Amino acid sequence: MIEKKIGFIGCGNMGRAILDGIISSGVINSKNINVYDISPNVIENSKAKNVNISANIKELCEESDIILLAIKPNIVEEVLKSTERLLEGKALLSIVAGVTSENLKKMANVDIRILRIMPNTPAMVGEGATVFCLDNTFSQDEKNLAVEIFESVGIVEWIPEKLIDAVTGLSGGGPAYAAMFIEALADGGVREGLSRATSYRLAAQTVLGTGKMIIETGIHPGELKDMVSSPAGTTIEGVRALEKGGMRFAVLEAIAKSSEKSRNLCK
Repeated sequence: MIEKKIGFIGCGNMGRAILDGIISSGVINSKNINVYDISPNVIENSKAKNVNISANIKELCEESDIILLAIKPNIVEEVLKSTERLLEGKALLSIVAGVTSENLKKMANVDIRILRIMPNTPAMVGEGATVFCLDNTFSQDEKNLAVEIFESVGIVEWIPEKLIDAVTGLSGGGPAYAAMFIEALADGGVREGLSRATSYRLAAQTVLGTGKMIIETGIHPGELKDMVSSPAGTTIEGVRALEKGGMRFAVLEAIAKSSEKSRNLCK
């Protein structure tokens, strides 16, 4: 268990997913977690998890060894300016979409170490995919601490920061795309006579199991598709329908558009 104290500046949907995952994993005791947010609903939700609620950012900064910045891009400059010199010398993990490490440092206007990361919501159930941007300002101990925290809620990958927008489009938005696919699978089952509840369970488990097969066996997705698609069988008819409907292009375009939006947030 990590004895360091972590502070959350903002704890909305993504922050809550990380918070829930950390608490469930037991990697950090709830008494070592501080939360500051302006939303009464977020505060009430956080109180129920037995974490410490900070009255203001000053209190949170003073009581935290490492800080997670989990707020919307449109308010990040206002929030960082309001911290005055409270973040000076601190280690900051930023999950703010579309705001580069360089811009965050300029907004803070103090000597601050920033590690930009992109997690996703399955962290809530310990199955997140978190990407860290390569950074030379964090000490090795601080990097190890950050990795330990996020490996407790899923997998961790390291990339150059210039690729973070691609990650935003792929794994950042991926849970939404996967949920749409699961919903569509279930709708297909309902159309064929299955109950809604049964269709959702089968669809979700099928996607979960397929992902687990690919990760644990290392099998190529195309090879797995071929294994299931028998000559003149039922599955290859479904594959043909998906190809005709432009599924591959639609997914590629979704990631391209999401990545483009992330890049534009920086401008």
